[in-house]
Formats: sequence, C-alpha cells, structure tokens
Amino acid sequence: MGIKIREVSFKNFGNCLELSNGRMDVVVTTEHGPRVIRVGFIGQENEFCDDSLVSNKTYNDEEWKMRGGHRLWHSPEYFPRTYIADNDPIEWKLIENGNGVILTQKSEPWVQIQKSMEITLTTEGNKVKIKHQVTNKNAWPIELSAWAISVMAPGGKEIVPQSTRDTGLLGNRVIALWPYSKMNDHRVYWGEKYITVTQDSSAKQAFKFGISNEDGWAAYFNHGNVFIKRYAHIMGVKYPDFGVSYETYTNDFMVELESLSPLTRLEPEATLSHEEEWELIQGVPMPDNDEASIDDIIKKHF
Repeated sequence: MGIKIREVSFKNFGNCLELSNGRMDVVVTTEHGPRVIRVGFIGQENEFCDDSLVSNKTYNDEEWKMRGGHRLWHSPEYFPRTYIADNDPIEWKLIENGNGVILTQKSEPWVQIQKSMEITLTTEGNKVKIKHQVTNKNAWPIELSAWAISVMAPGGKEIVPQSTRDTGLLGNRVIALWPYSKMNDHRVYWGEKYITVTQDSSAKQAFKFGISNEDGWAAYFNHGNVFIKRYAHIMGVKYPDFGVSYETYTNDFMVELESLSPLTRLEPEATLSHEEEWELIQGVPMPDNDEASIDDIIKKHF
C-alpha cells in the first residue's frame, strides 16, 4: 500500500495535510508552521501534545503560540529571536516520490531565517523521516544550530541513554542544567546507563537538562506504545549549551524531546540541514526505572 496524502481539518488548527500508510498517520499544519501536529496509529491517541495554550508576545508585538506538535527552532535560545511567531500560512508541495511533503515558511522578519521541513512517511514499518532546514537570508554570516523539538502528550515516560564510552581518566559525558532545574526533582531518575523523565501533570515546576547524547536516540513511552526519536550525534564538533546534542524539558502538560545539530556558521543564502527518524512501535509497556528491564525492551524493539 502506498502513502495517501489528503487535505483535512484537524481540531482547531484549520486546514492541514494528513499522510497515512494504512497503519499510522501524520498531520501537518498549513495555516501556520512548519509544524507536525499529530503522529499516531490510525484511530488512536495522538502521541504529540496538541492542546497547549502557552503563548508569548514577541517581536513587533506578534503572539508566538506553542500549540504543541513538532516544530523547528534555532539555537542558542534567546528572546525574542527564537520566538518569532509562525502564524502565517506556509507553502507546501509534494515530494516527487509521493511519500511526503515539503513545508516552507516565509523568511522570519527581523531574524531573516527561513525554515522548512521535508516529511516522508515510509510504506513499510512505522517510520517518519524529517529533514529540517534553516536558510540564512541575511546579508552577513550567522552562527546557529538547527533545533528539532517534539512536544509529547502527557502521561508518559522518557528514556535517554548515557554514554558508556571508556575515556580512562577523562570525563565521557556532558550534562547541562537550567537555573530552574532541581537535581532532586522527583520526575527524574539518574541511572547508571539511562536517565528517565516521567511526566507528572501535578508538577507545574519546569525541569530541563541537556546531554551529549552519543547514541543519538531517545524514547517516549505512552498509550501502550513507544515513540523513538533518532538523529546523528557527531563527535568532535561544537554544540550549543555547553556542548549538548540533546535536550529535554517537562512541565505539567508535556515533555519535549529535542535534538540539535552542531553549531554552524552559515553564509548568506546557505542552508543547514538536520535529520531525524521517528519510529512508533505498538504494544510496548512503559518500563519502570529498573535498567535491566529497560535493556530488555531496547534489545527486543530497538
């Protein structure tokens, strides 16, 4: 069975495009973005959060809306540069093989960065490939990192692997913490091989950490499924936020799974690409924090 792509209306997001392979569907917005607002098995829960009411007044008094779903930012984070509103309709076109779409935003005002996503749904297996691109429309070079953020639905648990590389007498990983992050936060388990983050809808205090994720994956368990996010961690290059290629953030209504490209100097009209692969696997129970049970799940499903 091939990929079916059709125009739909999704919740309060207006006109959207739905990609389906008969087992899972992906919904992208066209009235704003670029953004993926849903990924899930057909007729089942959205693995992404899609009901965020968070908003901020940003450049030129425009309102940036979190909305939820999966979005593309550029790092390092700075207000208001990072928060330029994405409220205008995007341009979209089908990929030549018919298995996906390309979403392109107008160049951001003031910042002069243009964002696009190329989204491909596989016919075999439950995988989505995302190519994120940021293009420098300024008349001068800039340095930035492409920042791919997946806002996951509440009620789940995230697993992030730690480096096991033997570096002898030298450190083998970097962990960055934000000012509001408490090391003894009850939602976080600092294991020997993994770090887990359990979303708690009663905990409003935000928590965020970043890590030099050399394995290049993270997973989120929810609704009896597991969502796996994969990307390439590149050794020996410069990453933002003290050198981390992966970050995660949680509050009372979601968990964000965030991958980053290396910091890159972009010349005028040059484009930076950053790719992810998502896989959604059905019927995988949420593990506890026992690392042996996590290992068993990874060996069986990853």
